[in-house]
Amino acid sequence: MTKQALIVIDLQNDYFPGGKFPLWNTDTTLANTEAAISKARATNIPVILIQHVADAAKGIAPFFNEATTGVEIHPRILAAAPDGIVVTKAFADSFHHTTLEATLSGLGIEELLICGMMTQNCVTHTAISRAAEKYSVKILTDCCTTVSQMIHLIALNALSTRIPLVESSTAL
Repeated sequence: MTKQALIVIDLQNDYFPGGKFPLWNTDTTLANTEAAISKARATNIPVILIQHVADAAKGIAPFFNEATTGVEIHPRILAAAPDGIVVTKAFADSFHHTTLEATLSGLGIEELLICGMMTQNCVTHTAISRAAEKYSVKILTDCCTTVSQMIHLIALNALSTRIPLVESSTAL
């Protein structure tokens, strides 16, 4: 059986109402992601939480600044995955200058189930990263969102030529 990992990208406070850059459809995405995490944990699939922290050396970013509430992973995600492995990043590609590859290798992972925020940016760049090419990769479409439904659908359509798009209920 293929060893899977659930990769949850950037479900952080700044993307939710009250944050610095609230996205479209966050309530549904959050609930779907919580359900996906629950299913993953019930079947011993590791959950890896990706957290974007803006690079202070490049100046203050519009959001995800270190030591702010906005940079923190959403509390409901932390509650759903209390034993989740947290990998921090400073670029859209979750593999770029992070511990993600070493973490996946150490766990013997063969398939990545990717979800998160924003579909057209960090989700896409992680899924099509050169470092991801050695894995079977699937996007959990119901556990992703971005600035609008239109951008979300455009990004998923673009990804569909390279990466299988699945609902979390069929992948987990």
